[in-house]
Amino acid sequence: MGLLSKKDSKLIMDPLADNNPITIQVLGICSALAITAQLKPSIVMAVSVLFVMGVGNVVISLMRNIIPSKIRIIVQLIVVATLVIIVDQVLKAFAYSLSKELSVFIGLIITNCIIMGRFEAFALGNKPWRSFLDGIGNAAGYGVILIIVGFFRELLGSGTLFGFPVLGNPVTKTGLYAIGYENNGFMVLPPMALIVVGIIIWVQRSKNKELIEEN
Repeated sequence: MGLLSKKDSKLIMDPLADNNPITIQVLGICSALAITAQLKPSIVMAVSVLFVMGVGNVVISLMRNIIPSKIRIIVQLIVVATLVIIVDQVLKAFAYSLSKELSVFIGLIITNCIIMGRFEAFALGNKPWRSFLDGIGNAAGYGVILIIVGFFRELLGSGTLFGFPVLGNPVTKTGLYAIGYENNGFMVLPPMALIVVGIIIWVQRSKNKELIEEN
């Protein structure tokens, strides 16, 4: 018998594909548009949400029987705000320039509808272990899309990955630039993030006909 049961495995695997919070549930789109012009901030945001959702789901699950229903949203906001403050302070201590680059978007994790949705829909009704797996799964599904979008936007828009040139030097015309390749400046603009997400949705749904919504 494996470490995880079949039901537990689905909590992690489903959000990565057939129930992805961005491409299927269409949640958390704002950060996908705002911080994916480069790969590094995309990864940092993905890891930040992974921490907040994983720990947050466990905390809410542990408190689920003592939280008065009338103030449960307030309690959830306090929990996620505390975790986001921890993330923000860690970034300022160890990656200050990246913290400045992400700026307000780290704070906006507090209002990320994916996190609040999982608190409300899952953590309040399940035990800590399953809540942890649900948080990790949904955060991973969210993070994968951010990383894919950030990868293509930085590569095609700037010709770099993690700030390092990978297609050659556009100034000295080496690499692909020697044969006439030019960076697509449109890729670093927010509308292109939406287009890339749309392409991912199209590819995903074309591979799985069950995801096509009937009109």
